[in-house]
Amino acid sequence: MVRTVLTSLTLAAAACFALPASAASFDCAKASAPDEKVICKTLSLNDKDVKMAVLFGLVKSVLPMGGRGEEQDMQMAWLKERRACGANAACIGKAYDRRIAHLQSVIDERVISNGPF
Repeated sequence: MVRTVLTSLTLAAAACFALPASAASFDCAKASAPDEKVICKTLSLNDKDVKMAVLFGLVKSVLPMGGRGEEQDMQMAWLKERRACGANAACIGKAYDRRIAHLQSVIDERVISNGPF
């Protein structure tokens, strides 16, 4: 139940941030790398970017300092992984799927499990 509510809130927040000219984590007008250009041109990747950015923002806001720093380091490593995909949309999509799954697991295991809410 709690996970369903949190997922619904996450998706609602993502919808608020979904603008046609930009993805959540970067400005498409300034996209220069091949991965960024593909994300901006591909709605499904743009949607994944929005979801990942919202989840990452939630994780950063609820974890204590040590965990927050670790997640920020993991985000930087993930961005390098995504960038290594170049313009390969399938590779980028899989990278997003892995990162979103990780962030969701952090929320489920380190936040929700520590309720009550």
